[in-house]
Amino acid sequence: MTSFQRLQVTQQDDVVVVEFVDRKILDAASIQQLGGELFSVVDSRPEIRLVLDFSKVEFMSSAALGKLVLLEKEVRKKGGKIRLCQIRPEIYEVFQITNLHRVFGIHSTQQEAIASLG
Repeated sequence: MTSFQRLQVTQQDDVVVVEFVDRKILDAASIQQLGGELFSVVDSRPEIRLVLDFSKVEFMSSAALGKLVLLEKEVRKKGGKIRLCQIRPEIYEVFQITNLHRVFGIHSTQQEAIASLG
């Protein structure tokens, strides 16, 4: 497994689980680096089944949401699936306002997200 600065990546069966290291995903440089790390996880795996775990994330900018949308498109293009989990209510609210809760499968726990990938 590749080592990352802003992500902790593990594998459970055939699902790749990504946990964010940072509590705050706000500034442009961090988001750019985070995006690069996320895409490198996806690039190396066709038909990836990916869970993004937000349990440590307390704040997230709208620019970070943009990266997630691009990532979702890339995953889908490669025939993969992506799920999100453990999103704090105040961050989930932003997903609702932007209608992104309809784009992403969002689950309460990591286990639910993994199970939803079948």
